[in-house]
Amino acid sequence: MPILRRLGFLHTAEMHVATFDGLLAERDAPPRVMHAVREDLLQQAIDDGEVGVELTHEVLAAVQSLRQKGAELVVCTCSTLGGCAEAAAAVSGVPVMRIDRPMAETAVELGRRILVAACVPCTLGPTAALLTKIAWARGKAIEPRFLLVESAWDRFQAGDRTGYIAEIADRIRREVGDSDVVVLAQASMAPVAAACGRDLTTPVLSSPRSGLTAALALLEAIG
Repeated sequence: MPILRRLGFLHTAEMHVATFDGLLAERDAPPRVMHAVREDLLQQAIDDGEVGVELTHEVLAAVQSLRQKGAELVVCTCSTLGGCAEAAAAVSGVPVMRIDRPMAETAVELGRRILVAACVPCTLGPTAALLTKIAWARGKAIEPRFLLVESAWDRFQAGDRTGYIAEIADRIRREVGDSDVVVLAQASMAPVAAACGRDLTTPVLSSPRSGLTAALALLEAIG
């Protein structure tokens, strides 16, 4: 009888519960799943303008809580907190993966000129650091460029998901230029890839599906 693995998610938006439950429902034998939604963590990063020491401790506590509930792997679906969440693995006693890592790895392979789209400023630094670290490890040179669509975040917080996606897609179409690839830095932006339409030939990458695939492979490999 196969071992039923236990996967924990650390989210900063309630919508991600349905997103990842939906993706898992496509699998023949999904693991047991537990979700922790901590919108306050992202709000603190937005208010502070960075991921500071206090917030890092809060993320560690959230990861440890999932471990105590039985998670064998924790996936952080927030790009802003992804770096400190992965760092928490060293002291939390449970492996941690940031959802955007596989997307970033693909982006580095696809080209040098990477357009990073985000809606909150505090996401840009952690995403840029991830891309730079991956590129350095692979001996590749990259030229990241950043597209910040802050007005779209107001739509997201107001519950206007359609307007949120449409505004981001429009800005990307207008500003993609000669980019080799577009990275949608926040998991909530995933529908933007389809919304950009076939007229945009530049690849547009999102994190939920590729990140989940990598997480399930990592979970399966855990002894």
